[in-house]
Amino acid sequence: MNTFERIYEIVKQIPKGKVASYGRVAALAGNPAWSRVVGYALHVNPDPDSIPCYRVVTKDGKLSEAFAFGGINVQRELLEKDGVEFLADGRVDMDKFEWRL
Repeated sequence: MNTFERIYEIVKQIPKGKVASYGRVAALAGNPAWSRVVGYALHVNPDPDSIPCYRVVTKDGKLSEAFAFGGINVQRELLEKDGVEFLADGRVDMDKFEWRL
């Protein structure tokens, strides 16, 4: 399995109503230094219907300015549809919604 495939397999495991940080996905995929690689892999996501890349945010809960499938507003809408709540400053409440294995 190549690096992107490992990343996609991790992202597929993030349950509805939870988010994971790029760094968390990178660590689970085998290398905590791969945060940028995770971002690139998600940007070229070959199957957004089954690989929920919108559930990946920064470590402090910020959404991606360059969300590949419609922009930051679409990412927020998808997360809210999943039941994820946001703090007053627009970040995901990581204490409440971060996915932990």
